[in-house]
Amino acid sequence: MGVGPEAMKVGSWNEGKSKGKKNIDEEDEATGCWMKFRFMGSCMSSRTKVDSSSSGTSTQYADSRSTNDTIKDLAVAPGALSSTTSNTESTLSTPKAAEELKVASQLRRFTFSELKSATKNFRPENLLGEGGFGCVFKGWINETGTAPAKPGSGLPVAVKTLNHDGLQGHKEWMAEVIYLGELLHPNLVKLVGYGIEDDQRLLVYEFMARGSLENHLFRRSLPLPWSIRMKIALGAAMGLAFLHEEAERPVIFRDFKTSNILLDAEYNVKLSDFGLAKDGPEGDKTHVSTRVMGTYGYAAPEYVMTGHLTSKSDVYSFGVVLLEMLIGRRSMDKSRPPGEQNLVEWARPHLGDRRRFYRLVDPQLEGRFSIKGAQKAFQLAAHCLSRDPKARPLMSEIVEVLKPLPILKDLACSSSHLQAMHAERSGSNPNTRNGVGLQSGISRNGQPSRSRSLPNGLNASPYHLNHPHRSPKPSTANSPKPTPKSPKPATA
Repeated sequence: MGVGPEAMKVGSWNEGKSKGKKNIDEEDEATGCWMKFRFMGSCMSSRTKVDSSSSGTSTQYADSRSTNDTIKDLAVAPGALSSTTSNTESTLSTPKAAEELKVASQLRRFTFSELKSATKNFRPENLLGEGGFGCVFKGWINETGTAPAKPGSGLPVAVKTLNHDGLQGHKEWMAEVIYLGELLHPNLVKLVGYGIEDDQRLLVYEFMARGSLENHLFRRSLPLPWSIRMKIALGAAMGLAFLHEEAERPVIFRDFKTSNILLDAEYNVKLSDFGLAKDGPEGDKTHVSTRVMGTYGYAAPEYVMTGHLTSKSDVYSFGVVLLEMLIGRRSMDKSRPPGEQNLVEWARPHLGDRRRFYRLVDPQLEGRFSIKGAQKAFQLAAHCLSRDPKARPLMSEIVEVLKPLPILKDLACSSSHLQAMHAERSGSNPNTRNGVGLQSGISRNGQPSRSRSLPNGLNASPYHLNHPHRSPKPSTANSPKPTPKSPKPATA
């Protein structure tokens, strides 16, 4: 992974010199696992140079968060919460020293003015999403160079802005520039360039037409078809396999979740948001010691407890995402009854039941899923979610298991399994959940189990016209019709 001669000067955040990726996480070497919570702030109030009329809400892109996924775990020693932010923010404007950060030569360096023009002054209607890092806006630039282009011409891009929250935000920005500047793979989002000017930090990515997997699973009124779900799972697994086993130096993603899985127009996967990525252990080292960072519901339990990070931490997170795609529920959902809020703990007792696994499958698929494929996928999820990290598979092994699943044609809706499933659901109270994982599309209040917006624009699933079928019902075509009674013979 070559790094070109171009270099950029950034404010020094620590005394000493920066030497490649290792220096980014220097402060992460842990003596403990202290944690704090950072809630998403308004992206509009966090930018100093953006026109004050800009405002908006989270929509349909990479790092948009649901109400149940707004917390990012960050680490800081007790008592350092307030001073850390204020001190590092002052460093942004008045650095004590300068450090050289090598940048891959293929990355373009944009001025703030160019990106402001490319996004039409960061207009609210160009807002794609909001996350822990900042806001993401759609913009247009020339195919080559850094000049802005008219909407609809040139190259569409996604411009991510940095929240001014001090050292951690700057470190995440540097991590993205370094990792995505060096790592090139079809299943990793392409970083087009970056911007650094005064206290502004921006990143420019290729535009992903269908937004994030999270939006398609949990914010759409129409479900992703089974084959597309398995295609997405395979693409995501290939991206992680590259990071763990094929990159020149192993990389641990550390924040693998549905909102960081982006989709292009053909539902090809691109992993995004490398702000928390970290070099994996090398040589005789078994793990990397670091403070606990990530997202609740996805982080591996041993990592949360010890701060010991390995590639198997990503494997656990992959198992959580696979479970979300199979079942159609969020990893953490506080709106559900006690005992069902944590998806993994709720589903774990039933993952090994080969005869009744289909009762866990997302009911919105209405039987249009492969029986063999679902069996293998649930077995794989259980393997990934093993409490023993050493028992979890390698990502390359996961890729091999997933490869045939998108093309299997043994649909449940044409088998007796669906009839049994439908009979069980018809005989149960739709406003309750039983203890064996039976799902219903109705919540406790009689409302749909998750709110969704109507399909809209490029992010809308194209399958809503192709699958108009309702839930299959037991056929009554061959049922014998009652015959009228014959008249009694007259008596003499």
